[in-house]
Amino acid sequence: MSSAYRPYRSIDRRLCRQIMVGNVPVGGDAPISVQTMTNSLTTDIAATRAQIDAAAEAGADIVRVSCPDEASTVALKEICAGSPVPIVADIHFHYRRAIEAAAAGAACLRINPGNIGKQDRVREVIKAARDHGCSMRIGVNAGSLEKHLLDKYAEPCPEALVESALDHARILQDNDFHEFKISVKASDVFLAVAAYQQLADAIDCPLHIGITEAGGLRAGTIKSAIGLGNLLWAGIGDTIRVSLSADPTEEVKAAYEMLKSLGLRRRGVTVISCPSCARQQFDVIKTVEVIEDRLAHIDLPISVSIIGCVVNGPGEARETDIGLTGGGKDTHQIYVSGMADHRLSNGDIVEHVVEMVEAKAEAIRVAQKAEAAETADKELPKKMKA
Repeated sequence: MSSAYRPYRSIDRRLCRQIMVGNVPVGGDAPISVQTMTNSLTTDIAATRAQIDAAAEAGADIVRVSCPDEASTVALKEICAGSPVPIVADIHFHYRRAIEAAAAGAACLRINPGNIGKQDRVREVIKAARDHGCSMRIGVNAGSLEKHLLDKYAEPCPEALVESALDHARILQDNDFHEFKISVKASDVFLAVAAYQQLADAIDCPLHIGITEAGGLRAGTIKSAIGLGNLLWAGIGDTIRVSLSADPTEEVKAAYEMLKSLGLRRRGVTVISCPSCARQQFDVIKTVEVIEDRLAHIDLPISVSIIGCVVNGPGEARETDIGLTGGGKDTHQIYVSGMADHRLSNGDIVEHVVEMVEAKAEAIRVAQKAEAAETADKELPKKMKA
């Protein structure tokens, strides 16, 4: 994306070919898709579907599910049939699991072709993917590099990860299969970023980016933001997973916050708030905490500024849809579309802001429905003539 008006905000995404993961385009000019992974036993169909539904509700475009054994691929058929988003089957070592997962309805197979086995087994997996309309992800990980590469390079390094990825890609290409994306993940931020930078120059397929084994919710989010932020800012990355030791929905939320920060995707309410200080005219921290929780259900891109005093409040409000600036004697200024609109005296700040945001969201939905209906009316005569 680019902006002639504000060139310092421009991000020129890397050009690559596009593949499909179910009905989700990945690469090309498609939006960067957000992924997560279930952590329930796949054989526990109810628990796995509940996690998928929660992830989809949080905004996940794609969800990955482990398929370590035949019982899991049997369960996968029912899981895929009821899923609101495409499912990626996570396959390691046994080629039969990949074939079963494709037949069960997986939209994509996450594999390591070098671990699948002999070339005839790789060809069977490719045939199954073709027959069932699956794409593939070549997943290279610094923690499981091939022995010959560790012998060659002495340690996991960018060159080793990229060589592994390209070797595996060649296996698919030699079998005339090109519906694949690649990841070269590492828990070391420097290693992962360098590997992705090299890979981006070496091949034209979409890239799935992530910092693997990043850690818990806070530390892992920060670590991922540093690594993935560098890549996204450089235009690298077509689909993203933030790997956290946390609930899968937290991965989705973290991914969207990163994408929103760079203007690459917007979903839900963006709250701009001050860190608070002695000048604050209300409890900023508690107010923001409650407002974010109350507005978590809104998926439309709406911006809200919550500033405790008049030093920066009016300026921040100019850039947001709805703004609140703290004033003396419990009288606060409310802004709408950057303009001072009315004052709130002795009112419930949280309820007032939540009501305003929900009203704006509803107005947007009504406008979108009207626009969709108008477009449909214009298209109907064309379809009738055709």
